[in-house]
Amino acid sequence: MSNLRPDTPAGREERRARRADLARFFGTWIRKPLSLGAVAPSSATYCATMAAAASTHLDGPILELGPGLGVVTRALLAKGVDPGRITAIEYDADFARTLRERFPRVDVVQGDGFDLDATLGDGGATRFAAILMAIPVVSKPQAERQALFRRYLDRLAPGGNITQLSYLVTPPVKPVEGVFEVSSTPIVWDNIPPARVWIYRKTPVRPH
Repeated sequence: MSNLRPDTPAGREERRARRADLARFFGTWIRKPLSLGAVAPSSATYCATMAAAASTHLDGPILELGPGLGVVTRALLAKGVDPGRITAIEYDADFARTLRERFPRVDVVQGDGFDLDATLGDGGATRFAAILMAIPVVSKPQAERQALFRRYLDRLAPGGNITQLSYLVTPPVKPVEGVFEVSSTPIVWDNIPPARVWIYRKTPVRPH
């Protein structure tokens, strides 16, 4: 949440900036609804919930998929994450330009978050401490979603997790027995619409 008092010039300027972002985000959603994972920028409480659930305490880089105009990025920085650890993949070129202006130390990549190998150009070598996801997957068949998340999970360092924005009451990506499991945070009611964070982890290998 913002620490700025609403009755100060800085507080009023922040409110104006948020209204401008909302209008800009909604305009993009109207033009290209399938390219966005949300219908409006997420609330500060929701972003803080997502950042808190992400396994950023682990060493290594952090991957943000679909950062939009940077509301979750800002929550990560408020949590104390070094911006130099963050790689943000944004599909929309205009949003990507804005992110570079707002967060000059974050590595902003304009590209397809569904194809990390091509977008990052690292041959699959990079292992991330956490992946925070806000790109839309619900239009894909469930089997494709599960295959996608298997690939994402292979990109995680040991103990890392994927956190996903979703308005659904059930996991957008169903767990695969013996491969990955799913949990969630409580619903955040002040988001538009109310949402929760789904958390995906590799299933621990249990001794026989």
